[in-house]
Amino acid sequence: MRLSIEHKLDEATIAAFYPLYVAAFDPIRTRAAARHLFSAEEFEAEMVDERIDKYVLWDANDEAFALTTVARDLAALPWISPEYFATRYPDEVARGAVFYLGYTLVDPERAEQGAFQLMSNEVERQCAEARGLLAFDVCAYNDERSVGRRLRRLGETGWSLHAVDVQTYYAATFDTATFDTATFDTATFDTATFDTATFDTATFDTATFDAASPAGGAG
Repeated sequence: MRLSIEHKLDEATIAAFYPLYVAAFDPIRTRAAARHLFSAEEFEAEMVDERIDKYVLWDANDEAFALTTVARDLAALPWISPEYFATRYPDEVARGAVFYLGYTLVDPERAEQGAFQLMSNEVERQCAEARGLLAFDVCAYNDERSVGRRLRRLGETGWSLHAVDVQTYYAATFDTATFDTATFDTATFDTATFDTATFDTATFDTATFDAASPAGGAG
């Protein structure tokens, strides 16, 4: 097998990869709160986006069977904030040395051929040569399984791996039987207790607000 880094894939290769992509990410739809599965149109758009490198493995018949995506331009990823990375890693961003790992797909029938490791090694080599930053995100389900363990192996090769942000999704369930609307009695809020006459506009003297004082304040 051989590995190449492509900027744009042709229609036939995209069509061959999409079923593998769906098979890999379809189970995540019920296991992760965030959407991970692209539509066919979204997947194709990413495969022809030249800002995203495609690490592709080809077999002896020149058929593609494994893929890893890596964005060198964070603007190519709509769910990523480029400003977040520019603030924290200004040198790497200025040098174009930020590598954002998207996903890896391997034909299940050839998963034992070391495809994942070969592509991972090449991504690491590219990052090391650029003295770059490798970033990625992973849902809790995958982080707890083999994907997370494989990614954390990066730390064994001389990288310093840190969790830089966490997003937690919450869900509150309401049982109408235990939420008694009668406990919120509108009669207890007596409008008569709020007497507009007690708010005397004369007590708010505009002269005490000096325009020369610094603008702005704590929000």
